[in-house]
Amino acid sequence: MIDLAVLRNDPDVVRASQIARGDDPSVVDQVLAADERRRSALTEFESARAEQKAMGRDVAKAQGDEKAALLARTKELAEKVKSLQAEADAAETAARELVMGIGNIPEPGVPAGGPDDFAVVKHVGTPRDFAAEGVTVQDHLAIGEGLRAIDMERGAKVSGARFYFLTGIGARLELAILNAAMNLAQERGFSPMITPTLVRPETMRGTGFLGKHADEIYYLEKDELYLTGTSEVALAGYHTDEILDLSDGPLRYAGWSACYRREAGSAGRDTRGIIRVHQFHKVEMFSYARPADAAAEHARFLETEEAMLQALELPYRVIDTAAGDLGSSAARKFDCEAWLPSQERWMEVTSTSNCTTFQARRLSIRERGEQGTSPVATINGTIGTTRWIVALLENHQQADGSVYVPPVLRPYLGGLEVLTPVA
Repeated sequence: MIDLAVLRNDPDVVRASQIARGDDPSVVDQVLAADERRRSALTEFESARAEQKAMGRDVAKAQGDEKAALLARTKELAEKVKSLQAEADAAETAARELVMGIGNIPEPGVPAGGPDDFAVVKHVGTPRDFAAEGVTVQDHLAIGEGLRAIDMERGAKVSGARFYFLTGIGARLELAILNAAMNLAQERGFSPMITPTLVRPETMRGTGFLGKHADEIYYLEKDELYLTGTSEVALAGYHTDEILDLSDGPLRYAGWSACYRREAGSAGRDTRGIIRVHQFHKVEMFSYARPADAAAEHARFLETEEAMLQALELPYRVIDTAAGDLGSSAARKFDCEAWLPSQERWMEVTSTSNCTTFQARRLSIRERGEQGTSPVATINGTIGTTRWIVALLENHQQADGSVYVPPVLRPYLGGLEVLTPVA
């Protein structure tokens, strides 16, 4: 949730944010109008309450017809006070609901526009020239089937489209990637966490995931619980309604969890293989930091993600995501995209977002300072997920269908240097 004081004092900043995100700027005026109604009702309420208290003293002294008249007026005031309180409460609720629908204000320098309006920050590594090597490029599914690592057919038989089995070396490869990611996170000061994958509505709403992309989320109506698409949700909710001590620096967690996404609206996109699926695993970094430290912490997350990609020897680029593609919570988001040889395009494999105080305001997560308590900042970023198997198999494929294993993964694969096809 954005700071209501910012909206009151500088509404043009919020209007500009809405326009940059491709959202409706008129909601700002709706919030201001509701907030004015609330403050006006509260002023009248306080005035009526004061008159009601004063009249109560007069009633105690009065007698006869005067007392009867005062009692009648007291009754009228009681009804008015009740009505004004209800009006103020209704206006406050309306303002809060409207504010909850406003996305975070993008940081200065974030490109305006939608998914295609990103800015490329840098390229790292050079995609292989497979033709020069005499290698006929196969996609990750063909390679995975040759290794008996991926079984889409039986995944669909058991669960439907966009489900799969990772089998044999495929299962081991995912565990290797996630364990290597968790090891890197721990080396960099993150506390390992295995997180719940079912959360209450207030937690999902608090993280900002129940906005315009709510149809991406699985909901268990009978239990009133949501399946999470990232452990960011559970980690953000971990300190709900708490006052944190950040005197020694940010609190850093690395969550390992299964993740679930409905992929609503993605019909026809990436239907082959495991690029876009309903269930996967992920290691997610999450940090609670002082707002003044959030940008530096965000840079630290990006550097950690790049370290993992470099350890896997994958060519990638970093993009500065446009405002309309940030999601409601992020003020800035950097995506890392690995090269996908079979499609000759860049494919997102990880991202990191600085959510500033947006989530913490909604979840009431604060720190204590000289001026009282104030919201903290939250930062998130992925350092390992099932989709990385796609990039790994395609970029490290060999002419005979085998796959080179980067050294960082070998300790988790019993020392294997090459994955070989199964006859």
